[in-house]
Amino acid sequence: MQVQYEALYHQLEENHWWFRGRRAGVFDQLQQMNLPKTAAILEIGCSGGPLQQQLRAIGFHNLTGIDISEAAIALAHQRQIPNVSVMDGARLEFADNSFDVVVASDVLEHIEDEQRALREWRRVLKPGGQLLVYVPAFPQLWSQHDVVNRHFRRYTAASLSQALTAVALQVQRKSYWNFALFFPTFLVRQAQRLRGPVQPDAESGTGDLLALPAPVNTSLIWLLRAENRLLRHLNLPVGVSVFALARKPAA
Repeated sequence: MQVQYEALYHQLEENHWWFRGRRAGVFDQLQQMNLPKTAAILEIGCSGGPLQQQLRAIGFHNLTGIDISEAAIALAHQRQIPNVSVMDGARLEFADNSFDVVVASDVLEHIEDEQRALREWRRVLKPGGQLLVYVPAFPQLWSQHDVVNRHFRRYTAASLSQALTAVALQVQRKSYWNFALFFPTFLVRQAQRLRGPVQPDAESGTGDLLALPAPVNTSLIWLLRAENRLLRHLNLPVGVSVFALARKPAA
């Protein structure tokens, strides 16, 4: 991501509705795995470490975080989060079969060589280990926000599943996320297209990332929390994002 966007990202990531809602969704998915507190968990794209803090607060201690951004890892160090380092998510410096769980939330779309990254994530998983990955959904939602974020692609549930199975990961679950805001987002994107095409070289600005008034921000957090609870019981047909849970074969 470009510098202006990243600075705002780190300023807002702890309390912004999108980041809190997404983090709560990831946290909820991890809790549903019923992992022992000794589980070795790697977070790819840990940013300033808020998910690491949440997991440590409930007793997980074998945690590792990486991010390609030096500014993100410097912030995590300021927050005294241990075992985080600067590393390319497509070129991991860990031994084979090192982790029980790998988490990558809004990372894969930033990596041009998707298959290289997924092969690396599979490589560092222990046999039977699980990968939880979230990505932006639907190419039809492509906008200047994706350009500012330097995304290479958006996914459908089918294309994400296909990418995972191509590297011999077994998809256990796939669902869309942020169903509530899908239709408003879709209408906004169509209106933006009527005003002109996305400019592929216009990478300045902060895209859709804005600080909202506190009451609005809080309302959106509660909306996404309600959806996260719903996702404990069913998969959603559309959403602004899509996630999948996949397993490395035990044999």
